Amino acid sequence: MKESDFLQWVFQQDVSGGYDKILVGPGDDMAAVNFNGSQLLVGIDQVLDMVHFDLKKHGARAAGRKSLARNLSDVAAMAAEPAGAVASVALPGSLTDMEARQIYLGMKELAEEFECPIAGGDISVWPAKMGLLHISVCIFAKPSDGGKVAPVLRSNAKPGDAICVTGDLGGAWHTSRHLEFTPRIREAADLARKHQIHSMIDISDGLATDLYNLCNASKTGAEIFADAVPVHPEAGRCGVSPLSAALADGEDYELLFTLPDRLSDAVCSDDGMDLKVTKIGVMTDAGKVVITDRNGKQKPLEKSGWEYET
Repeated sequence: MKESDFLQWVFQQDVSGGYDKILVGPGDDMAAVNFNGSQLLVGIDQVLDMVHFDLKKHGARAAGRKSLARNLSDVAAMAAEPAGAVASVALPGSLTDMEARQIYLGMKELAEEFECPIAGGDISVWPAKMGLLHISVCIFAKPSDGGKVAPVLRSNAKPGDAICVTGDLGGAWHTSRHLEFTPRIREAADLARKHQIHSMIDISDGLATDLYNLCNASKTGAEIFADAVPVHPEAGRCGVSPLSAALADGEDYELLFTLPDRLSDAVCSDDGMDLKVTKIGVMTDAGKVVITDRNGKQKPLEKSGWEYET
């Protein structure tokens, strides 16, 4: 089964059970629940050895850091503020005490930077010389600016919106960037505070796949301008074109967002943003996602990127 097929089945289930406590359910970067009249955002993500990192190559500290960084990137996608996290770790039986401590220190590094304390968790250990490292982090967040900035959802993109991205895309998976990225927490909150952001998602599975996810949530289509996609200098190292890498590599953890087109020049030229922002396309009311080249030739955008499959 493909991950996307399973998720579509989950989205069709009635997770609220008739309760009004669930404000945002499956299908966004984080869930939102009504907690004593306030919104509590909750998310969970995991990293697996030989899937999201290579323990022998990258080390335990990098694995721990990435496990929290991925969750913080989901907080950024909601333009929210982290409040704390808990972690569950399955340690290989061959792991040393020092390596186990490095996992925590990798998490702590980011936890302190973003004021997101590791409040607890659980540890289990595989039998001797068995098992791979598995780290699962559950993160809690709240609306930023003391609740003044509402969480930004995937589902509010509108036809005619400009499509923008932060940073440069492609090549992260084939370099150390997928381990060393800084979650766009502050930048996302700044964007939502200063500009009329309609929808947002972080780019983890690849620009093409995550654009499809945003379109599906918003029930819209999209047109991407090939020449406008900001390609990272390291993209295309593994035999594909730099543009293909920018569209499909994933692990960029940049922000993909939409806002009224009339405001796109302002956000892209905002000197107060210590971050590159690029307009790469427009949302449409058609149920298709296309890419247009410099000659105006249009073709369907392949939904390429990360996909778990069993």
